[in-house]
Amino acid sequence: MKFIAEIDIMPHKELLDPQGKTVAKNMKNVDIEGVADVRIGKHVMLTIDAEDEASAKEKVEAACERILVNAIMEKYTYTLSSEE
Repeated sequence: MKFIAEIDIMPHKELLDPQGKTVAKNMKNVDIEGVADVRIGKHVMLTIDAEDEASAKEKVEAACERILVNAIMEKYTYTLSSEE
């Protein structure tokens, strides 16, 4: 079966996000008011071949923990759906 994993990777809230701070600071320069904070992360999509959903989840978590996410600085969440 084919599965699609959509992974969101964000810096930990405790860490400074200089890119997000820069964007937040410049919102008023483009006439966007009322934005208190901006956090910028990454969105990754994987197409996975796996026997079942449990195997697909294992592959997603292995990819995140081994190569996609720096656990010291980032956290991740993901959704998994079957491709039809």
